[in-house]
Amino acid sequence: MIRDRLGQHFLIDRNVALRIASYADLVSTDRVLEIGPGTGNLTEVLAPRVSRVYSVEVDPNLAEGLCGRFSNVGVMNADALTVELPDYNKIVSNLPYQISSKITYRLLSRPFDLAVLMFQREFALRMTAPVGSEKYGRLAMVVGFLCRVEIMETVPKTAFLPVPAVNSAVVRLHPRQVRLDVDVQKFMRLVEGLFRLRRKKVKKGLAALGIGREKLTELFGELDLDPELLEKRPEELTPDEAAMLSRAM
Repeated sequence: MIRDRLGQHFLIDRNVALRIASYADLVSTDRVLEIGPGTGNLTEVLAPRVSRVYSVEVDPNLAEGLCGRFSNVGVMNADALTVELPDYNKIVSNLPYQISSKITYRLLSRPFDLAVLMFQREFALRMTAPVGSEKYGRLAMVVGFLCRVEIMETVPKTAFLPVPAVNSAVVRLHPRQVRLDVDVQKFMRLVEGLFRLRRKKVKKGLAALGIGREKLTELFGELDLDPELLEKRPEELTPDEAAMLSRAM
């Protein structure tokens, strides 16, 4: 029996699966990470195109159903949020809705060449929101600093089983080749802290993180940073401005 108790809505439209594979520009040497393969409909499209697919499935019954179906697919019955992930260069997944945020941050903190991911459309819109917009927040800032991101298509809810309440979207992420050299984990923690107080000015958010005015004055003077950054609110900061703050900290 197919259930959505784990936030998984299984893609049943083969044409969508074929387009997802095409967005990933797959070649025979690629090693692909697939999270939440479910019944294997996307796996079936990926496997003939690459050297290896690593499918991470938390549901033991679904994982067992995938074992042995494809000669080049390694099935891991595990939680993708905690398991040690294998050596891959691309990520192609119809992600379980319930872990969208957590798994996205985890995947972004690791190296990859290209990712094609399916999310709820609302999540995809928040991911691609422009600076200063209502939807712009922690997610868009982190993604915008680490990647070039584009929505490839909207997928109707009728392409899934069980049918979800909302439409989905396919998002493609290319890691930025040129960006500030910062510790990604520290950058993510800073952004999270700032957006906890998103209506406060940046200097108030930094103070809440234990960085006082005297220390900020010292840092900004040493690094020749524009003190006007401190007068902005988090949603007014570009990803690169937030990265400059992170490096200063």
